[in-house]
Amino acid sequence: MTPLQVVILAAGQGKRMHSDLPKVAHPLAGRALLAHVIASAQQLDPQRLCIVVGHGADAVRDRVSAPAAAWALQEKQLGTGHAVMQAMPSLAPGGTVLVLYGDVPLIAPATLRALVEASEGGRLAILTQEVDNPKGYGRIVRDGSGRVARIVEEKDANERERAIREVNTGIVAAPREKLEKWLAGLSNNNAQGEYYLTDIVAAAVADGVPIEVRQPAAAHECLGVNSKTDLAALERRFQMNKAATLLESGVTLADPARIDVRGELTCGRDVVIDVNCIFEGKVSLGDRVRIGANCILRDVTVGADTEVKPFSLLEEASIGRDARIGPYARIRPGTELADEVHIGNFVEVKASRIAARSKANHLAYVGDSTVGSDVNIGAGTITCNYDGANKHRTVIEDNVHIGSDVQLVAPVTIGKGATIGAGATITKDVPPGGLTLTEKKQVSKPGWQRPVKKK
Repeated sequence: MTPLQVVILAAGQGKRMHSDLPKVAHPLAGRALLAHVIASAQQLDPQRLCIVVGHGADAVRDRVSAPAAAWALQEKQLGTGHAVMQAMPSLAPGGTVLVLYGDVPLIAPATLRALVEASEGGRLAILTQEVDNPKGYGRIVRDGSGRVARIVEEKDANERERAIREVNTGIVAAPREKLEKWLAGLSNNNAQGEYYLTDIVAAAVADGVPIEVRQPAAAHECLGVNSKTDLAALERRFQMNKAATLLESGVTLADPARIDVRGELTCGRDVVIDVNCIFEGKVSLGDRVRIGANCILRDVTVGADTEVKPFSLLEEASIGRDARIGPYARIRPGTELADEVHIGNFVEVKASRIAARSKANHLAYVGDSTVGSDVNIGAGTITCNYDGANKHRTVIEDNVHIGSDVQLVAPVTIGKGATIGAGATITKDVPPGGLTLTEKKQVSKPGWQRPVKKK
């Protein structure tokens, strides 16, 4: 197969976005529009990849990771043909050049692969599409034999041409040497005063180069983003595609229209996901995991048979099997929860390891701690791990029972089997077993009256 090189056009300002952020840097499913296009291109294993930037070039580079790509600058936006000209010096001699657009994020690798294969043997391959409303698109003009003759932009089209429903997507694959020649011959004698990449079709016809046409498998693949309305529509299309894939794999979704996957979500068998859940980064859910409504999971692994109850936030954490999290729980980065751990409502855990069968069911904070197995942490208990300058660690050994409203002032170790009475403030290590209290005398004042407001 002929070596492949890819050019992605990403220089447009996107005025209709009404934003200081360059259009291709706007996020879709948690990643920049341009990042989606790069990911599709990389699945074709190109020899070289060149990204043409212009408006907000530095902002685009900052938001998109493409370490193997070359970057070309289009200082003045003089059309798509002019943009490709800026990329040519970064390409190797020979091979096929595939031209993509940084604001068309849903293009499928399979569609691109078919287009590249169609260009083999020195052909020009163009991706077209049949649409009900062709307004705004360049039209595919064919000759009397049905062969593609040229592409005419809407502003340059006559009434007959505007009625054509086969439109240009802008995505083409062409032999590098021929493409360079055709680009050199472009003219900006048109309504826009720009150098159109689409004019290479007429040049190919004049040179007797065969033109192949391919169409995408799904209409949404070629949809571009020109406004926030377009962006919202493509976001929902992307998420519906993800939801369809999950459903086909056996995941139960309470409502496929109310799930957002902004990264990579993998699920075992019989996983159930309620409405309005967001998955970011890499999330892995084991068999029979249940995710309640309105949860956010970011870079998390969840073991089999675990339930995450509604309104819980889990970030950069590992959850064991048969655990119970939430409702309204926050699991912060660096947390490792073993099997059968219970973290209840309004409990926050950060940078801590909690061993099997331990529980913190209500209103607690466990930070920078190592918690053993079969530990019970009472309501209102907190680990005081920060002295204003440094973090310190709390160690709670196996089978410890901590009463309500306890403060554990780190660094401190609670010995195996110890019991801490309610309301205690622990500042020293506690020996194994027995009961530890910080006793204060209870005082009653008969006849005392509460203050009243002055009239």
